[in-house]
Amino acid sequence: MSRAASGAAVSGSGRGARVFDAAAQRTERGLRILGDPRLAVGLLVLAALVNVIAAADVRLRGLLDAPAYLALIAAILLTGIAGVAVRVPLVWREWRHPEAIPQRSDVLATDLELAAPLSEELKHAIASDLRRYGYRLIEYGSGGRWLIAGTKRGWSRFAALISHLALILMVVGGALGTAFATESRIGLFPGDQSLLAAPRPGLTSAMRFDGLDAAFDAAGNPVRFDTYVTFVRDGQAVRHQVLQVNDPGSFDGYLVHAWTYGPAVQIRVKDLTGRPLFDGTVALGGPATGSRAPFVQLPALGTTLGVALADAAANTLRITAAGDAGIIDATMLRPGEERRLGDAVVRLIGFTSYVTFLSRSDPGMPVLFAGAGLLTASFVGAFYFPRRRVNVLVGEGRLRIRVRGERFDEPRHELDRISRRLRALLAQPASSDGSSAA
Repeated sequence: MSRAASGAAVSGSGRGARVFDAAAQRTERGLRILGDPRLAVGLLVLAALVNVIAAADVRLRGLLDAPAYLALIAAILLTGIAGVAVRVPLVWREWRHPEAIPQRSDVLATDLELAAPLSEELKHAIASDLRRYGYRLIEYGSGGRWLIAGTKRGWSRFAALISHLALILMVVGGALGTAFATESRIGLFPGDQSLLAAPRPGLTSAMRFDGLDAAFDAAGNPVRFDTYVTFVRDGQAVRHQVLQVNDPGSFDGYLVHAWTYGPAVQIRVKDLTGRPLFDGTVALGGPATGSRAPFVQLPALGTTLGVALADAAANTLRITAAGDAGIIDATMLRPGEERRLGDAVVRLIGFTSYVTFLSRSDPGMPVLFAGAGLLTASFVGAFYFPRRRVNVLVGEGRLRIRVRGERFDEPRHELDRISRRLRALLAQPASSDGSSAA
């Protein structure tokens, strides 16, 4: 290769290196901006505000599905990832390669007088004692310019960084719940069975309502609200369970709890020839019945029966028959009684109750709880086991000890313990060969 060609190649490689360095610097600068804690906190506060607004007014629920909100969630994820990416190399270096602590207001220091220059044996004894005390050490210099720098519980900083990843998991879990969670309201009479979600191919998870056991105090407040259900899969009963307040049931990824309840009646209707027209349960009104209206349609007679509770204390039911021309007839019934109502004969079998259940499937919930658990664990590791740094250096006939903790940590007791241990080492008499007795 000619000298000119070689020079061109070197020049080309130099330009490529400069371009690469410039790109690396821009990337690092961008990561530092994205990883700024102030930016992350601001985005989290904004996301919380949007969620509060959406929760306060159901008409604004669409805010959580808007592209702007999804962009906000993506920005929170990026800040968490960038925060971890920026801090991991620094935390690793501080842990594995501790350095001298700069003199600052948050650094605690004390000096021990040296009666004589430190021997190599005594330096070794000091380093060994600090290692036994849990510090990872690196020695710098020798003779009169000797320094050991150490870190204790350096992994605690990684625990603090995990909180960024935990927030990412929580945001992802919330986003999954917003995008894919389903909620169904199911009104059931005793003996009724329903799927736990809207019908779709492959869904066989269902629930049967077996009974309700409720009790009330003198003021009418419920003191017991036990709902007996059976969870069914592929048409086969899998598990019987009692659902209680604050103790819902969980089945095939669905969380099921009793939401509300109300009175219902069992009635039997026949025509005048004795032919059965209706034999079932009717809810006594209210929107909580879902699709269960307090009416009985009798197409064969062109009649609709309206059912209402006339007297709760006397267990009296009012039934009204109506046709195209208006009200045909009305009557009052008590349990076990039978009356003619227009062209129908109605019998009141008895009173019962319906229960409306809420069935919710949230694929983001496990991720959300995993993030919350990880966040708690990271805070426990960071706050209960804070990182400590120590320097022991020789200067001007003194042994200088510097200790630094985290911003929330005041390691005065740590400095006192290290000072006592090193003072005891310095006070030990030297052995016959010139080494310390330690």
